[in-house]
Formats: sequence, structure tokens, C-alpha cells
Amino acid sequence: MADIASAISLATDLQSSVSRTVRGKDNVVKLALVALLSGGHLLVEDLPGTGKTLLAKSLAMSVGGRFGRVQCTPDLLPSDITGTSVYSPADSSWTFRPGPIFANVALIDEINRASPRTQAALLEPMEERQVSVDGLTHQLPTPFFCVATQNPHGQLGTFPLPESQLDRFALVTSMGLPDRDAEREILTGNGGVDAFDTISAVTTPEDLALAIAAVHTVWCAPALVEYVLDLVAATRSHPYLEVGASPRAAVGLLEACRAHAVISGRDHATPDDVQSVFVAALAHRVGSSGSHVGSTSADSPTVNALQTILSGTSVPRP
Repeated sequence: MADIASAISLATDLQSSVSRTVRGKDNVVKLALVALLSGGHLLVEDLPGTGKTLLAKSLAMSVGGRFGRVQCTPDLLPSDITGTSVYSPADSSWTFRPGPIFANVALIDEINRASPRTQAALLEPMEERQVSVDGLTHQLPTPFFCVATQNPHGQLGTFPLPESQLDRFALVTSMGLPDRDAEREILTGNGGVDAFDTISAVTTPEDLALAIAAVHTVWCAPALVEYVLDLVAATRSHPYLEVGASPRAAVGLLEACRAHAVISGRDHATPDDVQSVFVAALAHRVGSSGSHVGSTSADSPTVNALQTILSGTSVPRP
């Protein structure tokens, strides 16, 4: 049975566990947990060496369950992700061998280094939690959470994700550089890879699935729903946004608000939750005349337009 109090406790444990390795990035950790508890997926974009994979592995180790990892390269095949059927000469039969996507937490490292054909192999598992191979459908484990990392657009050897792929992610965030104190801890061995020894699973896949179900029951007042609708409508009429938010983006935004409320220790969502996740939930789903869909850097025209919408939309009173 869905229990919001238990979900709040689980979120606190997860945040504490992940923060042991990801130092000085409380907001990034919180957004990652929002994606997880909302039942969505997370895309982390930044330069190499800023801790993208560290965040993903810390999440996976804290959640427990099955973990799968894919290191994307231009020659990676779709079957390297989803799995393939293997012929057995002994009994003249075919057996399906699952790929690394069959996990509770799947890390897709440097997703934009994979070819567009291989990227497309992730559409079905991310949306429908299943994989179709050789005419047969195979269900993924429950819960299924995909964490993908990518390098900034324009770097050598990258293939930009199409709009349909970006829309599969609940949130997109950027790591940024650590502050001086956090970087000192990394340099002296008190953070980073060595800290993995201090991480153990703080939940089980079964309890996580119950927590995700509990998040869906978080109360959203009618006025809050109207606030979300106003914000989404503003993205469709903003003069600098050529592509506005879709209905799926609106649903994802509201679910992210519910998850943020749970992480904040509440059983109801507030306008503060909306404002905390608005940019991360929509920046990769809308596009401005000065950038393509998916431009999520802090100084991009898309993010600036979303910030303008957020500051210019009336906030409902309690």
C-alpha cells in the first residue's frame, strides 16, 4: 500500500547516501531523486570529469537491486543494449540473452556518443518498460530507472539526441564544478571514487516501487494544477520559444512537483515545488529561436525564456 510517510523516509535515506560521494551538489542530488521517485528518467549533461558517472553509480548503489551499465561508442549496436537471441545447437533452439538494460537502475554513459540507430533502441524501454527482440516482448524489472550522461553539444564524436529521445527524460540537469571545499575533499581522498566503500543499499526495489506509487498520491490543489497549466501554456505562446511544452511534458512537470514535495518532507505539493523543478523538467523539451530543443546550459536562450515565464506568471495564494 502506498505510504507517503515511508516514501519521505526513503527519500531522506537516499539523499544522505548519495551525498556521501557527490559533494557540494545538494540541488543536483535532489533533482536526481525527483526523477527517480517520479517514475521518470534522468539525463545529466556536462563536461567530462565533473562527476556525471559518479552521481549515476552512487544512485544505483544506494537503490540496490540489479544494476546495468552501457558505455556508449559510435560502433555500439542496439543489441548490445537490449540483448539478443542466441542459438543453441544442442537442442536446436533460440534463447534470449538479456542486455544490460534489464536492470532496476541502468546507466547509459555518454549516450550522445552512440549512433542515432542505437539511441533509438532506448525509446521503447524508457517509455514502455519493455524490449521487443525478434518479435517477442520482454518486460523490464520493476522499478526501472535510466540514468544517462552526455557531453555538451559540439564536442567531437557526439550525436545530438532527437526530440523524441529527450522527451523520455523527466529531468535534465548539469553537474557544474564543485566549490573549493568540495574539491579539496576530492583531492585529499575524502570524496569521489574512494567514497564508494561507504555506500550500501538503503532500500530495495520493492520498497522503491512502493515509494514511487506513494508519490503519485501526493495532493495537488486545483489552484496548483491551474498554475502548472498557466506555465505550460506560456511556453507555447512565448515569442522566443518556437517549440512549446507538450501534454506529456505537463504531466511530467506535475509528477516532478509531487516527488519534490516528498523529498521536502510534505504530503502535498506547493508552488515552491513547481518553481524548483520547472526549468529542469522543461528545458530539454522546448526550443527557442536561438537554440535547438535540448539546449539546457544555464545561459542558453531556452533557459532564459523559461526563467522569464516563471517570474512573469502569477503564483497562486495558499
